[in-house]
Amino acid sequence: MKIDLNSDMGEGFGRWRIADDDGLMDTVSSANIACGFHAGDYAIMDRTVRLAKEKGVGIGAHPGLPDLLGFGRRAMAVSDADMESMLCYQIGALQGIAARHGHRVTHVSYHAAFGNMANADEGLALRLTRAIAALDRDLSVFCMPGQATERAAAKAGLRAQTLFLADRAYTAQGMLVPRGQPGAVIHDLAKVRARVNQFLQDGSVTTIDGLRLPVRAQSILVHSDTPGSVELARAIRAEIEASGGVLTPACQIRD
Repeated sequence: MKIDLNSDMGEGFGRWRIADDDGLMDTVSSANIACGFHAGDYAIMDRTVRLAKEKGVGIGAHPGLPDLLGFGRRAMAVSDADMESMLCYQIGALQGIAARHGHRVTHVSYHAAFGNMANADEGLALRLTRAIAALDRDLSVFCMPGQATERAAAKAGLRAQTLFLADRAYTAQGMLVPRGQPGAVIHDLAKVRARVNQFLQDGSVTTIDGLRLPVRAQSILVHSDTPGSVELARAIRAEIEASGGVLTPACQIRD
């Protein structure tokens, strides 16, 4: 079984770093690179793309809202037209840097509130996926299964690649437990390994309420800003390989 392991990267700004991107890049198969709105800047983007190219890691754009102070996790009063424009701006910026290094952007993964806003509005979700298709019809879209973004990708003729979030708790409805609530972010290494093992063995996750929920996914995500993210990523990779899985960049996985 081929499976992708991805993480959000390049989420510092200027001289500030919030994660060990070098350690993660040695472990994952795909990187979602911040494009300067919620985090990142041209220099960090350039370095991250260059490092991904050296390591053979696939890259995708990680567009967010223009909110450095709130790290893109706060909803903003933004029009659909502005959402579309800022999405294209961020993807285009990363495509330009990738071309300089002989690498290629192959997927898009919405960040935090940007993704939440898309999934809350079917019309906006479709407008955004159509904008992605206009840029490059070969781009895939990372999303959680069953959400508006997955349906919109299909309507726009794009491939959706579904995610299992190893370090986030799920509700019985298959949604993420909101950050700030107890148990929403999972830091414990043993718990993450057990969750990944369960997903790999029978395609399910145990929700925060103790229910067993089916999860349909091609890629496992670990957030770079989760404490101990490098150790978590290494443990997840070990579970994948122990189960007979083959770690593969998302762009090389086909249904």
